[in-house]
Amino acid sequence: MSIGYLALVLHAHLPYVRHPESDYVLEEEWLFEAITETYIPLIQVFEGLKRDGVNFKLTMSLTPPLISMLLDPLLQERYNEHLAKLEELTELEATRNAFNGHLKYLSEHYAKEFNQVRTTWEHYNGNLVKAFKQFADSNNLEIITCGATHGYFPLMKMYPQAVWAQIQVACEHYEENFGRRPNGIWLPECGYYEGVERMLADAGLRYFLTDGHGILYGRPRPRFGTYAPVYTQSGVAAFGRDHESSQQVWSSEVGYPGAPEYREFYRDLGWDAEYEYIKPYVMPNGQRKNVGIKYHKITGRGFGLSDKELYDPYWAREKTAEHAGNFMVNRARQVEHLYGIMQRKPIIMSPYDAELFGHWWYEGPWFLDYLFRKTWFDQGSYEMTHLADYLRENPTQQMIHPAQSSWGYKGFHEYWLNETNAWIYPHLHKATERMIELAKREAVDELERKALNQAARELLLAQSSDWAFIMRTGTMVPYAVRRTRSHLMRFQKLYEDILQSKIDSGWVEKVEAIDNIFPNINYQVYRPL
Repeated sequence: MSIGYLALVLHAHLPYVRHPESDYVLEEEWLFEAITETYIPLIQVFEGLKRDGVNFKLTMSLTPPLISMLLDPLLQERYNEHLAKLEELTELEATRNAFNGHLKYLSEHYAKEFNQVRTTWEHYNGNLVKAFKQFADSNNLEIITCGATHGYFPLMKMYPQAVWAQIQVACEHYEENFGRRPNGIWLPECGYYEGVERMLADAGLRYFLTDGHGILYGRPRPRFGTYAPVYTQSGVAAFGRDHESSQQVWSSEVGYPGAPEYREFYRDLGWDAEYEYIKPYVMPNGQRKNVGIKYHKITGRGFGLSDKELYDPYWAREKTAEHAGNFMVNRARQVEHLYGIMQRKPIIMSPYDAELFGHWWYEGPWFLDYLFRKTWFDQGSYEMTHLADYLRENPTQQMIHPAQSSWGYKGFHEYWLNETNAWIYPHLHKATERMIELAKREAVDELERKALNQAARELLLAQSSDWAFIMRTGTMVPYAVRRTRSHLMRFQKLYEDILQSKIDSGWVEKVEAIDNIFPNINYQVYRPL
């Protein structure tokens, strides 16, 4: 009999990066890299576990923008082309490195890997949402939702209609794709403010995730800290992040991903290879970029990028097995210690960005595979669960008022509101006020209805927390600025044209084709609550 639970939660999210108006946009490769390095490897891990009789349990968010991109025929076609380029490059690399033993070994490793990616991609006919859904249908995976476009709720709370639109549109989109309403929600950036739980309850959601201090600073103090969920006054449960297990995995300083045996993310063939050789595989304008083939390992502290030693997948996999075993033992000891204090089964909730596993930490999917297997075969102190199953089995919990919080820098809101991005909020607030005004209208004809629905899409896309996040990190800032401005400008034109009854049908159709997320949206979701 186990005396505790471990709940791993992966947050799979990317901003909506789809550009049919251009033949090539670098940012679309965020999706392509994640498919190759994270989503397909995760599916392959799940398939292997099912094949070998390991009854794994995992909670995973698939955000509406990610689902929409994964199902988009244009992006599926472009991913096919992207993968074909990778396969072609690995063939060239195998020839080029034929007489260099270690590089030949690595070239063959990548050739095999991309071939397996191709096999999985074609097996599901490019429909990875269907691939994930099969594991939800077998109750191994609990798929939850997020905000419609990952809008940051605490900075929208002065307009409850805007928060409601993010929640309701997401839940409707989930139902369209999975045939039922979601049980839970990953609040974007784990951003919680008091009162949002009432809207979550109205949407039929049963639970949400928050950072640990959102529970620990709640009123009254939680009796079991973050090691049991709490109920809010609306009846929606909140699960708090466990800091110890989270840091052990995500931290590049003290966590597993910083091990010297693991693959170095920042050393890539796209920058190492001779220019004329690599030119067909970088950007069309000839500018270098990462191509996804990396031959070097982290090596250790104090080594510059040029000093990195060659990577060896065999020894990296061995280290991954060691780390998975260490994580398992640490969780077993943690559960045993907590059970002795609490006299009830604790739950350790460990949430991570899904893209950590495979994209940022190449060996991450191997780690998960080993962890599920070791947990199943090698210990009895805890059982893995997903959050919906846990609540069904443990319906009685303490009720508190959680504290305002996020999992960003310093735990509150300043990562999304600071000197780099504060300029966007007056414009977002004004657009929100105008959308609420438009939502009171009854469309006079089909063209006006289409324009009103498109205005709702443009506002949702402008509200994505990813743009403010990128502005703060300082990477790809021009793109984030351009996306924020373009959605706001399209919204403003739609607003003015609707009020003046001068809607340009050709322009609306063009914008609909570019920003085609949520095809069944109803603009009246912004009506006063």
